[in-house]
Amino acid sequence: MNQMTHPYASERTMPDPDACWDAFLRRDRGVDGQFVGVVLTTGIYCKPSCAARHPKRENMIFLPDPAAARAAGFRACLRCRPDEVGRDRLAVEAAKALIAGAETPPSLDEVAAHAGYAPHHFHRLFKRETGMTPAAYARALRAERLKAALGEENSVTEAIYEAGYNAPSRAYADAERHLGMTPSAWKNGGAGVAIRHALVPTSLGPALVAATEKGLCRISFDEDEADLRRYFPKAELLPADARLDALAKQVSALVDDPAAGADLPVDVRGTAFQQAIWAALCAIPPGETRSYGEIVAAIGKPGAVRAAGTACGDNNLAVLIPCHRVLRSDGGMGGYAYGIERKRALLEREKER
Repeated sequence: MNQMTHPYASERTMPDPDACWDAFLRRDRGVDGQFVGVVLTTGIYCKPSCAARHPKRENMIFLPDPAAARAAGFRACLRCRPDEVGRDRLAVEAAKALIAGAETPPSLDEVAAHAGYAPHHFHRLFKRETGMTPAAYARALRAERLKAALGEENSVTEAIYEAGYNAPSRAYADAERHLGMTPSAWKNGGAGVAIRHALVPTSLGPALVAATEKGLCRISFDEDEADLRRYFPKAELLPADARLDALAKQVSALVDDPAAGADLPVDVRGTAFQQAIWAALCAIPPGETRSYGEIVAAIGKPGAVRAAGTACGDNNLAVLIPCHRVLRSDGGMGGYAYGIERKRALLEREKER
């Protein structure tokens, strides 16, 4: 029976069957708990990371969770114990809610006790499910609150305390890491930040390359200094120096050979979700593509397809963060900020190599 029309299929949103099968082939722990695979010949359901031998593709269907599998008459795998994944995920969600509701970040012992796990075990579990430790999650959450408060409060000091910080020093340290600049610079449109820039000839047309003292903050096509001014209205825009020229040459070479990759310093700001999407894009091997559904499945957010498209559109570093490697679920090219022809050319260059 075709897995797309199986009578046990659920209406719950989940990755498409091809993405689910690919996750099983890779034994991807990152998507455990998002769906289960059912082996029709044995009546067993497993989580994606199950170490058991894979069945033939035609003998496997996918359901959204263990409850749906049990309701359909299947039984849990005794090797991977998929029912436990659901409990783990609920524990992590409870911990995230605790962290979000706390005025000050709770300790690992407090978070683990709330979730009902031993601290050392829950530390590993939380990182597996979210990609960061509980402490890092708390810091990222406060940084997001600070970013929002900076747009609402009358002063930077008010925004810092509104976001839940006990002292400005920690706020500035977190902002430097998560926002790419200090709180006051963020609030004032890049005031006090020097950005050097240049228009660089590439095989796909002129590219705007801009960098702060920390690293690249903008790579784009069909843009110039006026566009850069829109992104950083109060920054000090300066002409290229020797360092920027060297970075620009590497960017131009990357356009010629996007499969080569480049280890370049960057200074980009983004939310925790955007950073996760961009990291997932960079993890796509050159010459391969992924759908938006596969990208959000990889970061544990299977229902955030539309938000993933927005995050790709907010990518400030064209080619270096390879959003050109994302296609529609039907294999179509989809959109690209700098034109479909450039996207197609980049993909073809990667496949050639």
